[in-house]
Amino acid sequence: MKLKHIDHIGIIVNNLEAAREFFVGLGFTVQGEGDEQGELLDKVAETEGAHSKIVFLEAPGGQTKLELAKFIVPAEKSVEQKTAIYSHGYQHICLVVEGIDDIVKDLKAKGVDIFVDVYNYQDAYKLCYLRGPEGIIVELGEEL
Repeated sequence: MKLKHIDHIGIIVNNLEAAREFFVGLGFTVQGEGDEQGELLDKVAETEGAHSKIVFLEAPGGQTKLELAKFIVPAEKSVEQKTAIYSHGYQHICLVVEGIDDIVKDLKAKGVDIFVDVYNYQDAYKLCYLRGPEGIIVELGEEL
């Protein structure tokens, strides 16, 4: 097998609009949106009559894409959780940025939950962790 690249990362949310605006605010651009239904979605959702609304977003530079999805059928099953970074499973995405101090200042002014403020990691990176809608964890990193 020869892996070429990651195409996208899927994130399931209850509030699609809030998640969309959060990532747009971080610099992602909307590439498309719509409704998903049909045999394939039924299979992957393991539910007959599955239905979701999706938004595809692209990071600057085009190397990373996100697929945000809200399921209509089956209806939301979970509530927002404050996921810990050390929990099992996929827990965060990391975005490489320039000007992390100014970015974090702006995010704080917008009321974004910065739960680990900017810190110097081994004189190699400045890192920061924040929570978006529904507890989505984003790590910002700036190479030093």
